[in-house]
Amino acid sequence: MTRVGFYPGSFDPVTNGHVDIITRGACLFDELVLGVGVHHGKTPFIPVDQRVDLLNSIIGPISAATGVKIRVETFDDLAVDAATRIGAVAILRGLRDTRDFDYEVQMGQMNAQMQPKVETVFLSASPQTRMIASSLVKQIARMGGDVSSFLPPESLKIVTNAVKNQS
Repeated sequence: MTRVGFYPGSFDPVTNGHVDIITRGACLFDELVLGVGVHHGKTPFIPVDQRVDLLNSIIGPISAATGVKIRVETFDDLAVDAATRIGAVAILRGLRDTRDFDYEVQMGQMNAQMQPKVETVFLSASPQTRMIASSLVKQIARMGGDVSSFLPPESLKIVTNAVKNQS
């Protein structure tokens, strides 16, 4: 049986925190699917096609290093429904602090009620990425701050362009 994990998120933008969870999470599954959430009522900072392309460029080396198949898909429904549709045994979530813990445990319990066969697996953020939140990265970037230590190089280029295009 292939153990498929599902890591959902907006990835808007892709941060070093996301890369940390993807890298460590890949070791837990035979296949890892990154689910880029598409919310039609929201205007994204980075268009969904760019986020998908960015993730595809980042996952190649991770997949090669871990030997785990990693792919990217978009979804516009509940994460637990997307996980079920792709045959995932677990939803992967990263935790930075107690606020994340409280929210994610509640979400995991709700998902378990809706789909008991899909577990939720939590990974605590590595110390070097614990403070990174994409909302803060966007705010710092929009205000002209240096976000290079929070983003992979591929993402930094896209964030820099997004800020220029929104000015």
